[in-house]
Amino acid sequence: MVKSAPSPIASRKPSKVEGIKENSNFLREPVATEILQDTTHFTENAVQLLKFHGSYQQDNRDNRTKGQEKDYQFMLRTKNPGGLVPPQLYLALDKIADEYGNHTLRATTRQGFQLHGILKKNLKSAISTIVNNLGSTLGACGDINRNVMAPPAPFKNRPEYQYAWEYAQNIADLLSPQTGAYYEIWLDGEKVISAEENPEVKAARQRNGNGTIIIHDTEEPIYGTHYMPRKFKVSVTVPGDNSVDLYSQDLTLVVITNKKKQLEGFNIFAGGGLGRTHGKEETFARLADPIGYVTKDDVYDVVKAIVATQRDYGDRTDRRHARLKYLINEWGVDKFRAQVEEYFGKPVEAFKPLPEFKYHDFLGWNEQGDGKLFLGISIENGRVKDEGSLQLKTALREIVEQFNLPIRLTPSQNLIFYDIEPDSKEAIQDILSRHGVGDDPSKIEPLVRYAMACPALPTCGLAITESERAIPGILERVRALLDKIGLQKEHFVVRMTGCPNGCARPYLAELAFVGSAPESYQLWLGGSPNQTRLAQPYTEKLHHNDLESFLEPIFVYFKKSRKSKESFGDFCDRVGFDAIREFAATYEPQTANGANKSRHRVNLKEEVYSKLKEVAESQGKPMTQLVTEALEVYFQNLS
Repeated sequence: MVKSAPSPIASRKPSKVEGIKENSNFLREPVATEILQDTTHFTENAVQLLKFHGSYQQDNRDNRTKGQEKDYQFMLRTKNPGGLVPPQLYLALDKIADEYGNHTLRATTRQGFQLHGILKKNLKSAISTIVNNLGSTLGACGDINRNVMAPPAPFKNRPEYQYAWEYAQNIADLLSPQTGAYYEIWLDGEKVISAEENPEVKAARQRNGNGTIIIHDTEEPIYGTHYMPRKFKVSVTVPGDNSVDLYSQDLTLVVITNKKKQLEGFNIFAGGGLGRTHGKEETFARLADPIGYVTKDDVYDVVKAIVATQRDYGDRTDRRHARLKYLINEWGVDKFRAQVEEYFGKPVEAFKPLPEFKYHDFLGWNEQGDGKLFLGISIENGRVKDEGSLQLKTALREIVEQFNLPIRLTPSQNLIFYDIEPDSKEAIQDILSRHGVGDDPSKIEPLVRYAMACPALPTCGLAITESERAIPGILERVRALLDKIGLQKEHFVVRMTGCPNGCARPYLAELAFVGSAPESYQLWLGGSPNQTRLAQPYTEKLHHNDLESFLEPIFVYFKKSRKSKESFGDFCDRVGFDAIREFAATYEPQTANGANKSRHRVNLKEEVYSKLKEVAESQGKPMTQLVTEALEVYFQNLS
């Protein structure tokens, strides 16, 4: 993909949102005024600021009626560093979903929960209930550090996992907004403190370094009045564990321990990000780069230095171009590192060697290393609900009420109960069984187990087409197709989004569907099973009705030409798209009785195909349509 930079930032005006932030009195107005008004929705300026408080204003498009006001409702997102959900908070969220929401909870891909369907008149009650039950929504959205991710596995005999949890929480605290607006608006000024802040974190926030603090004695010493150019995503993980999709983050810290398993410091990755816009080639998905290493004593200062670099040099004129990945892509790693070191006050050390990263989902029953157990429960598409024989929401509530277990949400939209006494296992299994919930991951269809989708329609304002509601049927059709051609045991990572912003991280999948038009998707191929390599766009607009005919030749080619134990994503990356297209162009599908089914295919020279693809993309049309139109004109001229 072409990665052309926009015009020089200095010659352009800041975006409108920059002014809204500057004039908000640190995220207060106009939210504080409008929450008191008897209206169904907020104004556009307030909507921009509401995100910082953890909420998006939405419109349920399923309920639109011509000539009537939009069906305004609100999504609330919790901020749970490392995915921690205390039992008290879980029960509060379950109750809010029933009293104010749409009776479901949704586990996100960043280890938080979302509640949908909340009305404006109930927003304050919902947020105050969350805060009063050990939770928060502050900074879950907006131009700020988002939820800090960490591997969810509660291994008590592997200290590196405990360090990842500890520093995910500490960095979340370090970069949390300091404005009093949140508590003034939602709790009438009563600041609820659920835990004492780490003194090292508090001291680090006030240390200036070489310019990491904008103004001392202000409400936002790190962020200032303008906060960040866009969202800023952070994760902390351990060597070899890519459950957090570390390459997709603005900043990832990797725990480094010595031979005695004592914490020594952190490797630093920076510059990842997946959001992009169709037809805007200056926007693109990008993997994070290794930057260097810092000792544990310096980690908070280097985090602040990286944040300050993006804060001061990120693009505030074009919000599509405002993420850290674009700054590093244009500067290069060396220039970026040099600027970070200027804020940091000393050189960053050399990157430490790391093992290969692998994906883990931690489902099923596991020992956590201290005599207790943990249980990973698969939540299809992250949606916690009661539907038919599957009464997942009721089962989870009953387990929490009876056993008071803490929860860790996973980056793949699942849930882990931990600190389970072994003698409680049978009773928990009984609750799950009575409500139709499985606890054995080997019985989950693998395509479903490793798939993710974003909510998309009807509530996401950015959605072009379906995702969460469509993916179950899509996966069934992919499974049937694989079975048909003799790949019954094959599975791979599938992800789907309703738009190109990439909330379900599709650009790291082996096979991804990215919404490009109503009922149509870009098809991306070639990511790795461990999400360590970017996929690439294979076709721009695949209508869902054409899924089988389009994918069949690709899967058949994979079956015929793969290496031993080669994954689908690795195969597509190795052979390349030209070879796949060449095979597909001459492929004759088999009918049920083995006879060839008639297909109309024409081979094109590579240069003609490339030109056709270029024109089709520029006009937003399928290539078949362009060829048909051109030939019709040609035959008319002949006659």
